[in-house]
Amino acid sequence: MDVPAWLWWATIIVLVGFLLVDVLIIGRRPHVPTTREVSRDLAFYIGLAVLFGIGVWVFAGGEYGGEFFAGWLTEYSLSVDNLFVFIIIMTRLQVPRQYQQTALLVGIVIALVMRGIFIAVGAAAINQFSWIFYLFGLFLIWTAYKLVKDDDLDETQYDEPRIVKFARDHLQATSEWNGVKLFARVNGSRVITPMFIVVLSLGVTDLLFALDSIPAIYGLTDEPYLVFTANVFALMGLRQLYFLIGDLLKRLVYLSYGLAVLLAFIGVKLILHALHENELPFVNGGEPVHRAPELPIWVSLMTIVLILGVTTVASLAKDARDRRNSTESSAG
Repeated sequence: MDVPAWLWWATIIVLVGFLLVDVLIIGRRPHVPTTREVSRDLAFYIGLAVLFGIGVWVFAGGEYGGEFFAGWLTEYSLSVDNLFVFIIIMTRLQVPRQYQQTALLVGIVIALVMRGIFIAVGAAAINQFSWIFYLFGLFLIWTAYKLVKDDDLDETQYDEPRIVKFARDHLQATSEWNGVKLFARVNGSRVITPMFIVVLSLGVTDLLFALDSIPAIYGLTDEPYLVFTANVFALMGLRQLYFLIGDLLKRLVYLSYGLAVLLAFIGVKLILHALHENELPFVNGGEPVHRAPELPIWVSLMTIVLILGVTTVASLAKDARDRRNSTESSAG
């Protein structure tokens, strides 16, 4: 995919511009967003992503269009799972609801910068070392196993990142909220506020999530432009999703299992691709394994849609059944 420099810069300026407008508006007016507000914004971002994908399909071809949609859906589904951890962080740190969207937005901006770095590093590694696909694939399969194993994560099991614990133990802090400011002055000394701990927690968590999401999307496309835009579009709707479906997340009881299957599928796909590019001397004598099957992007896209659809339907069906049984037990 030949993406000229002007298109790269235009895309970055436009997408980052949307985020900056969001930051400026929210930063000047911290509040609890209404359902109408977040629904409108989320519909706008989703519509923008769909239009972008159609544009890629029309101007670059169906193969790249399919890669974008597969990558975007994967990043979005992983973001939904990430929201569960965000809810735990907000609950543990007792963040006032009117400050939550500001904290989320700052964390998302940090995540965008971090993922930009990861994308560049990943692209450079792929260009230099084809065996990196083996590592990506094995890492995703291991992540899938961890998702299933740690599916019962709740507030009592969440462990703060070490850097957050270090900040608590070694920096002067106040327990008083100072609006959305990260620092305050207490008795003439500059101290960190609870918002600083919140933003640091979200930023570090987002960085850890990037370790999963970047290899996952490189399993669907090796075009840095599509990797970047899919990640940005997924992050742009993350704040709205948090407020719109926060309660719904608790009903998606099979989400982790669905994502585990999704990541394992992409991990296997990466390993199969690595076999076709093989240069490791201890694998097939250093020669590519051409007999290994290679899945076209339309198969990946349909598999992703199927996994997410089955996961959502099965989760909501179980939730409805549990609610019905609970009502019948109360009535009895």
